[in-house]
Formats: sequence, structure tokens, C-alpha cells
Amino acid sequence: MSIRRLPEHLVNRIAAGEVVERPASALKELVENALDAGASRIAVTLAEGGLSRVEVADDGCGMTPPELAMALERHCTSKLPDERIEAVETLGFRGEALPSIASVARLTIESRPAGADGWRRVVDNGTVVAEGPAALPPGTRIVMEELFARVPARRKFLRSARSEYAACLDAVRRLAMARPDVAFSVEHDGRRVLTVAAAESRPQRVAALTDRALADNAVTIDWVRDDLVLGGVAGLPTFHRGVADHQYLFVNGRPVKDRLLIGAIRGAYAEMMPRDRHAVVALFLDLPSTEVDVNVHPAKTEVRFRDPALVRGLIVSGLRRALDGAGHRVVQRPTEAALGMWQPEPAIPNTPHPASWPSPVQGSVFERRTDFFTALPQARAEPAWAPPPETATHPLGVARGQVAKTYVVAEAEDGLVLVDQHAAHERLVLERMRAALAGGRIAAQALLLPEVVELDEAACDRLEARAPELAEFGLELERFGVHAMLVRTTPALLGQADPKGLVTDLADELGAFDEALSLRERLDHVAATMACHGSVRAGRTLSVAEMNALLREMEATPHSGQCNHGRPTWVKLQMADVEKLFGRR
Repeated sequence: MSIRRLPEHLVNRIAAGEVVERPASALKELVENALDAGASRIAVTLAEGGLSRVEVADDGCGMTPPELAMALERHCTSKLPDERIEAVETLGFRGEALPSIASVARLTIESRPAGADGWRRVVDNGTVVAEGPAALPPGTRIVMEELFARVPARRKFLRSARSEYAACLDAVRRLAMARPDVAFSVEHDGRRVLTVAAAESRPQRVAALTDRALADNAVTIDWVRDDLVLGGVAGLPTFHRGVADHQYLFVNGRPVKDRLLIGAIRGAYAEMMPRDRHAVVALFLDLPSTEVDVNVHPAKTEVRFRDPALVRGLIVSGLRRALDGAGHRVVQRPTEAALGMWQPEPAIPNTPHPASWPSPVQGSVFERRTDFFTALPQARAEPAWAPPPETATHPLGVARGQVAKTYVVAEAEDGLVLVDQHAAHERLVLERMRAALAGGRIAAQALLLPEVVELDEAACDRLEARAPELAEFGLELERFGVHAMLVRTTPALLGQADPKGLVTDLADELGAFDEALSLRERLDHVAATMACHGSVRAGRTLSVAEMNALLREMEATPHSGQCNHGRPTWVKLQMADVEKLFGRR
């Protein structure tokens, strides 16, 4: 086959495939153009999640009729004052977005500079079908309709209206987070879903667009190294989520998804949170344009740094310094009423020790007195007289006590066993849920009073779409307005579960799933999330009988040697090792 020059309409469609993947990517390009035009207010209107209509209106500088016509030509831009591509300071500069979108959709552009008349131009899948005067306030209004209507091969790969709407909302949210000086509003099917005012501080804007609780459970970052400046907001290590979707990264005001930055965040939080949890952060990195290449991806979502090690070191050290300054802060502090319920344990009277005890020459500890203590250390104790069972039948031994209200201490015939009670019970609950699902569905227990859990709209949409499948797991949910779900039942196997935490984590898990997969195909993820909320928590005091019951069930349950996240649930110190510690060997 000989080489030939492709026709212009096909070139535009190929370019559109690089820039316009779905309504959200087209919306991102249009909002970026509005920001580059100096807009102080941007209004976004969506219909059917952006599948049928996307409208972006701004109060920017506007365009004259000749400029409007040129904006729809490939590689025409106002964002490069000279030929130095590496010195670009705007969000977009290649001049491909508008002609690319116009080649695969019906695009209507209305624009008016201040002090001039407005003009309108309509392009239908690459063909100009109308133009003329337009009445509108200073600024620009762009309407995109029926994306990929004439490209069925691309149209069939678009997702449901709910999924596309969630992606559009996330794109606007990220751009709004980068520009707290600009007011944003989003309407979907005639309903206002997002509004943020201009002139907000960066922490206020981040909290308004992510989680309102973040404002009280985060630290502010302000770190400078050479010409690099790192700012933003970082959630406390105890304020984490089940997926990494709540990590927002910006380079010179541009939203990016960069592996280097994500890895640096993970390294900064290492050893401070579980491996299966993810920090909530919004980081803003500013550096000279000569130190970063933003032209490595057509959609400009990836960047390349001249000195990656310097950038990574800045993020890790900046985050750790900010988190170290948080001291002992945690997400939840006990209320004053809860603190008032704590009472000092009354001192036990100085009772004489049994006569059968030997009396050393210098006296026993009961007879000694110092000026430093008014009472001897005391703790709860329960008799546990059972001898250690045979290792062959009961390798985990018999319970002897509990340390730090987290670890069960057991004595086996051949050594000392330490059990992480939360990790162990989490695995036991997961295996019970698997067995129950294999037999049909998990039994549910009704809540005396249904609990309302507030979430963002996209999370509620995901849960509502999966409600019939979640009912098979014993979790019955109903939509309760736009931003809330009503929990009527929880899985009986979980006992006294926390409905809010359970539903919040499940919403995050569902956001990471492929919509084509059923929950039964993702059984391990869903059941593990539920099991984590239904297991015995670290910090709960167990009786000797409860500890022994836990050990016996672990011995009878497969895979109980590790928790749902891969961590070991118990370790054994052989008796020979204990004797070595005391110099007996």
C-alpha cells in the first residue's frame, strides 16, 4: 500500500481520539480554555452525564469573529507568545481541543469581547452549519452535543450516564481545586450539584470539594527547596480512605496523575497507616517551567521532571515535616462526657500476704515503701488454670492473658503464642461470609433505627446501582435524597458493625471496580471490607473464655494464619528461644 495524505476530517478524528476520550475529557479542555481566558466565574451544565450535552459558560476575555473562526482550526492558539514551547504558562497550548471536539460532536461557540458585539458559530462533526450574531454577556459560551453520535465505534465504549457524570464532576472538582480564586458551579439535569465561591483560601476550597471533615483533620503544607515550592493540605495518618481516588496532585496549577508523585506520597506515609489504606491529600507543586515537561501526553495529565529525585525528596520531606508537627493529633478525640466517665481505680488495701509465702530477709515487695508511690501498679486479672494442650491437636495453645488490649498471649506445649486479635477475627469473619454466600445469601439483621449515611452524589449513585447485589451480602440500602443513603440492615455476621464506616468504605471500593463485574466476582474485596468492620477491634478487652474461643476457631478455619490484607495473625516464640533469652541454654 502506497503512502497517502489523510483527509482533514480524518486527521481531526484521529486527533480527537488522543484528546477526547469521553465527555469528561472534552469538559476538561473547555474549562481549561475558560481559565486561560481569565474567567472569574465558570458555569458548567450537563445533561445525561454529558453524553447528550455539555455547556461551559465563562466571563473571560471573549473572542472576535475572526478569532472565533481561527480557534476552530488545528494548531491555532493564543497561548504561545513565541516559539518556546518549554516556556508555556497556560493549561493548554496545542490548539487541538476545539477542532478535535468539533470533528466528533455538534459544537456551538458564542463569544463576545467586552465592548463589542457577540458572534456565534456552529460546527457539526467538522462541518460549519451556521454562524451569525449572538446575544450574550461578555465572555464565551460553548455547547457540545451528541458526542461520538456519528462515530459508533467510539460511542459504544462510553459508560453509563452515571459513570460519565461522576467523571465530569471529578474533572471540574480538580480544576476548581487548583483555582480557589475562581467561582465554579455545576448543574446536572436541571439540578445544582456543585457551587464554590471565589476568593476562598486553599484549605477551604480543598475541604469544600473533598470532605468537610478534612478541615479539622489535616495539616497545612508549606515547604520550599531551591526554586521548588510545595503547598497544600494533607490528611492525618488516621484520616484515610480505602482507595487512592482522594489524592489530588497539581503541578504549576495543572491537575496531573503522576506515578512519581503518588509514590512519594506513599513513601511519606509509610509506617504510619495500614498498607491497604490511602492518604487524603491535595498537593500543589510550583517550579520553573524549564524544570518540567508538560507536553508528554496529549491530554497533559502526565508530566516529566528534569530532576525526579529532587521532586520526590521535596514531597517526602515536606509531608513528613508537616505530619511530625501534628504531634499526637488523631481524627477522633473523645468527647468531654466520655472523658468524664473514666475514674481512677481505687487502691487495694494493703492485705497481708499468705503465711505460706517465704519471707526474705529484706522483706517482700508488699512490705516495702517508697516516697515515690502511693499505690502499687494494679491490673485486671482472671484465673486461667487450664494446662497447655497438646501441640498436635491445638497448636495455638491456651490463653494466658492480653497485652495492650490488642494481642492475646497464649501458652502452647512448645512455646509462647502471640495473636493479633483484630487481624485474626477479621479473617474468621471473612471465611464465615464466604461460607454463607456459597450457601445462598448472608443473613441480615435489621437496625432498630435505620441510619442515614451522608456521601457525595457519585458515591450514592454507585451504591444505589449495586443495592440488589449488596442485599445478598445482608446490607440493605435505600437512596435518601441526593447526598445520603439509608441503611436498614447489616450483615448478621458482623455483629455490632459501624454502618457509616462500612458504607463509606464500600462506596470507595465500588468506585475502583469495573462496572462489568458483579460483586460476587469481586467477593474477596467486598467481603474483606465488610469483615474488617465486623471484627473484634484492637483495644477491646477480652475475657479468658473469649480468647480461648478465638484460638479454637482459628485452629479450625482455613487461611487463618494471615488477615485479609496479608499480615500475619499470630507468631510463636519457641520454648527453646525463651530459655535462651533467660540464659538457660
